[in-house]
Amino acid sequence: MFITFDRDTYSMEVKIIDLTMRDGHQSLLATRMRTRDVLPILETFDSAGIYSFEVWGGATFDVCHRFLNENPWERLREIRKRVKNTLLQMLLRGQNLVGYRHYPDDIVEKFIKKTIECGLDFFRIFDALNDVRNLISSIKFARKYGAHHVQGAICYTISPVHTIEKYVETAKELASLEVDSICIKDMAGLLSPRIAYELVKALKKEINLPINVHSHYTSGMASMSLLKAVEAGAKMIDTCMSPLAHGTSHPPTETMVYVLEELGYKTGVKMDVLLEVREYFLKIREKYAGYLDPLSTIPDSNVLIYQIPGGMFSNMIVQLKEQNAMDKLKEVLEEVPRVKEDFGHPPLVTPTSQIVGVQAVLNVLMGERYKVVTKESKDLVKGMYGRTPAPIKEEIRKKILGDEKPIDCRPADLLEPEFEKRKKELEEKGIEATDENVLIYALFPQTGLQFLLKQTKEEPFPPAMKVSGNYEVIIDGVKYSVTIK
Repeated sequence: MFITFDRDTYSMEVKIIDLTMRDGHQSLLATRMRTRDVLPILETFDSAGIYSFEVWGGATFDVCHRFLNENPWERLREIRKRVKNTLLQMLLRGQNLVGYRHYPDDIVEKFIKKTIECGLDFFRIFDALNDVRNLISSIKFARKYGAHHVQGAICYTISPVHTIEKYVETAKELASLEVDSICIKDMAGLLSPRIAYELVKALKKEINLPINVHSHYTSGMASMSLLKAVEAGAKMIDTCMSPLAHGTSHPPTETMVYVLEELGYKTGVKMDVLLEVREYFLKIREKYAGYLDPLSTIPDSNVLIYQIPGGMFSNMIVQLKEQNAMDKLKEVLEEVPRVKEDFGHPPLVTPTSQIVGVQAVLNVLMGERYKVVTKESKDLVKGMYGRTPAPIKEEIRKKILGDEKPIDCRPADLLEPEFEKRKKELEEKGIEATDENVLIYALFPQTGLQFLLKQTKEEPFPPAMKVSGNYEVIIDGVKYSVTIK
């Protein structure tokens, strides 16, 4: 056989987690899929035998209320009404929940309790710095309120301090919090097939928990990495339906199911149902074509050099275009790993990807490193996001903080309870202060308030990129005229 298998894992069941309705459209369609376009396919999709659908969390809460004029709580309830056989899953940013700062524990508790009440089963919980202290509360409350599955995620990146031994150490910390499984979360597509195999093997040797592997297709390696991870004993893998797969998204669900079944693994997924679902999402892809950046649909080997996730790259492009400085792109790409090292090698995932990316742009545009420092960069150096994987470089800390001392406690320990305060503010504004409304406002005080005041409008669909026209192509030295209608 062309693949060497461990016989004890060869016939294992492999559970498929489909991310199409969260990370798929977040990666390729700017998270803009409307609830009305998710609902019609759910009952069919629910019969496919998928273990879990990721449908919530990440950027969905933000985009729903900010750009789509949708209530994110209502989205979750409507999905739950139609999905009876498959777990519903979200991505939770630890103490950041679905926002971009740390929230106090009372907000974390209220949010998780309400999320479970609305029908969520499965929490994937991570911290951008892999600081397990920032996961304690969310894991505890998910357990307290009866979540079906609580998963601790480790953000994967490459640096001198991110060794297999370090990842195993972090996984042991998560296991001590009584999570149900461990996820290797590879946001930038940096997880190679060899390391995927070795890392899963190392985790399984030390931890008696199922391993889930999540790897974006950005570098083109993800399908191979998932297969090697399964070979090493991973029990769950993340995929997306093919119309919203590849590029900065994930390996295609249909392909991975076919390959695994052919090799003797049991996924329990019905291919005929997947093909029906595929046809539906092909139409969705066409409808949302205006959001689809062609560059995000193809692998980019630059990520192996610069380690920049697709979303972070697109944000830097926007910043440089706004400053009419696209000629500085190469300098910015080279500055990113330097800033990452200065800041203690944080994995590049929300919010640290934005912090590092914006600071790299400023360092290049200002012509002097750290001449201008964002509040977020200062907070990261100060410890307000948690403990960085490696110490902040001392000269960088002094330049940014001066004589101010960094904190060394769990950042949320410094936060006062906030829920009742936000509730009172809503009541004073004449808005019904339900728990759901208070949480929208607490997490997003500006855009959340606009939504609750009914001042938000659904943004229009952007026009699709036009490729029609007359073109000249040269084949074997002969020029041909081609018309695309």
